[in-house]
Amino acid sequence: MLLAVQLVWLARPAYACGCGAMVVDPKTTMSVDRETSAVRWDGRTEQIVMSLTVAGTAPDAAWIMPVPHRATVKLGDSQLFNELTALTAPADEERSYFWPRSGDWPFSWGDTTGDAAPMPGARGPGVGVVGRERLGPFDVARLTATDPDALRGWLKSHGFRLPDSLATALRPYVAQHWEYVAIRLAPAARNGYLSGTLDPLHLTFASDRLIYPMRLSRLARTPQSLGLYVLAPHRMEPRGTIGGSRPDVFFAGRIKPGRTAVGDLAGGDGAYLTAIDQSFPRPERITGDHELRRAAADTPYRRVHYIYVLMKVGDIPAWLLAVGGALGLAAGYGVVIALVLRRRRRRLGMP
Repeated sequence: MLLAVQLVWLARPAYACGCGAMVVDPKTTMSVDRETSAVRWDGRTEQIVMSLTVAGTAPDAAWIMPVPHRATVKLGDSQLFNELTALTAPADEERSYFWPRSGDWPFSWGDTTGDAAPMPGARGPGVGVVGRERLGPFDVARLTATDPDALRGWLKSHGFRLPDSLATALRPYVAQHWEYVAIRLAPAARNGYLSGTLDPLHLTFASDRLIYPMRLSRLARTPQSLGLYVLAPHRMEPRGTIGGSRPDVFFAGRIKPGRTAVGDLAGGDGAYLTAIDQSFPRPERITGDHELRRAAADTPYRRVHYIYVLMKVGDIPAWLLAVGGALGLAAGYGVVIALVLRRRRRRLGMP
């Protein structure tokens, strides 16, 4: 998918971000701190809802991203990622301990700290415009191209100047006859900067494979971080690391359909949700796009946040009852011994 920008801009260089290429004024700065996406795939159609968290001094930017087939674009549901975060949060589980620790009486009169959560097909030569629309704060253009140089030339004629490295990175997509989406990103307030989490975008296109485009991220100048929520008939896994760290699955399980943002994306029958985190410390090592496949089994998984609590009987610490009981038994035993010795002395006529 190619996400880029409004078509009347000053010439600007491109910077990779997540699964696309960001275009900003060279006199400004722009960084994508994190890219979070939800992907729904049913074997025939793929939907991607993307959310970017950005920072910098750029008043506007373009996001360029390739898609394997003709895409439709709309604004995503702003509640989707809040719901996914809550759905995949670690389960709280209590574990008891017997002896008092720091913060417990008598080592402290009270514990004022809380438990910290874990960080935890070809269409002829040249370029064609197949759609243009306004979606909230975004200007969207959908393009076709069978020649990366033609695509670069067309963008340049509309105010973009993309480096040779980006044209080279686009060549594999052009060879596979992918299309592109170009979206202009701008802050809501006048004279503002692009900063914070941008409104999510929802793209839909035909695909018989679950592919998440990442190739353009190899142009990034800073480490990249990807959070991916995958909704599919079964548990899914990346075929490889594509040059990043080992993908970390932090949630896997079937979700129930419902009238929520997640339920709407999952569909009426629900879906299996696989949540994946991956980092790319050296983006230049990225070798291609993520392709996800069905895992060997639909094994559920959820992180657990252990909450350690002092064992109590009622409101009394168990250790205190045990120590008190032991002392009581010792005292009783001492009394018994004393009585026995006293009787023995009496029998022997001893004072």
